[in-house]
Amino acid sequence: MRLAYLCNVYPAVSHSFVRREIEGVEATGHVVHRFTLRRPPGNLRDEADLREANCTEAVLGKGPVRLLLSALVLCLSRPAKSCSAIAMAARLSGPGLRSKSRHIAYWLEAAWLVRRFNQLRIEHLHAHFGTNPAAVAAIIRAWGGPEFSFTIHGPNEFDSPAYLNLPRKIAAAKIVAGISAYGRSQIMRWSNPTDWHKVRIVRCGLGPDFLEQPASPIEPDSREFVCVARLAAAKGLPLLIDASARLRDIGERFTVTVIGDGELRSSLEAQVRRNRLEDYVSFLGVRSSGEIREHLTSGRAFVLPSFAEGLPVVIMEALAVARPVITTAIAGIPELVDSQCGWLISPGSEDALVAAMTEVLRASPEDLNRRGEVGRERVALMHNAQKNAAQLARAITEG
Repeated sequence: MRLAYLCNVYPAVSHSFVRREIEGVEATGHVVHRFTLRRPPGNLRDEADLREANCTEAVLGKGPVRLLLSALVLCLSRPAKSCSAIAMAARLSGPGLRSKSRHIAYWLEAAWLVRRFNQLRIEHLHAHFGTNPAAVAAIIRAWGGPEFSFTIHGPNEFDSPAYLNLPRKIAAAKIVAGISAYGRSQIMRWSNPTDWHKVRIVRCGLGPDFLEQPASPIEPDSREFVCVARLAAAKGLPLLIDASARLRDIGERFTVTVIGDGELRSSLEAQVRRNRLEDYVSFLGVRSSGEIREHLTSGRAFVLPSFAEGLPVVIMEALAVARPVITTAIAGIPELVDSQCGWLISPGSEDALVAAMTEVLRASPEDLNRRGEVGRERVALMHNAQKNAAQLARAITEG
């Protein structure tokens, strides 16, 4: 089949799983064209992401005149379908002028994509995230475009399912993928039971750069915790800094390396300074996939005290290099992590985080390596990007 992929921003530093999935779908013999609503930011570091950027078409990069002309052509050539597309955009929009204006923009974006898909003879569209990409996909379908499927990741979709009109998007789609059993259950919660047959579990996965590289044992003298995260409220990083202050105060020797960037970076750095933790906690900003792998490998354990998640790919990456993880028992995380490969803690509990980090620092290298190997085996079994992409491709072609 000739497929199209659509994301809000692609490629992106935190969305390497989309690239891996596309590569896996292409490996099954399908042709995939990449589309993004917005141009990717200028912080791409991976060569693979830079290559993807060169072969991805940005809808808003075409300019408002071309989008308006596309809508005009379709209104003249497909008047009935154009009315259906307008109706779909209206039904998907929430109350308020801001939501209405946003969905007018989605309608215009869909117009250009309908015409572009016709040129490319696209047979199916797959969108990632149940936000604006799924809305645009549903409008494209109402305009007579190809059938579509989409992947819901969470937590954003599950925070505002009614506002995002998830039930209507699910009803319009051919297939809806959740990235975990938890995600599937939330999709079922916010959809009509008559649509449950569409719902699949298609897990995010890793590629050969993680799965086929040999894992090295943890260095016995490593005292480093590694955290890779977007510096946003959902990740719970102020809790990690407070826990680090407590560990220092009881005399533990350790460091925390934080990789990533986001809106909370300045406030987190200020929190480190207030607690005089400059020798303990460092922020490295955005790093490439290879650099992240090197940092994970040099660490004693990975830590991510999130408050809200889907199922973070970086947990898979840490386990793939045989490093145990400390993380919270929320969403889809317990489907991958348990006491055999790490420490699951109560979300929001500073005491639990301090206790787990202390256990890691005092654990024997043999114990840590054993947990890491269990995690590595699980990731290889459950989160192989090529196998999971083939599963999605079968669902798309077979329905």
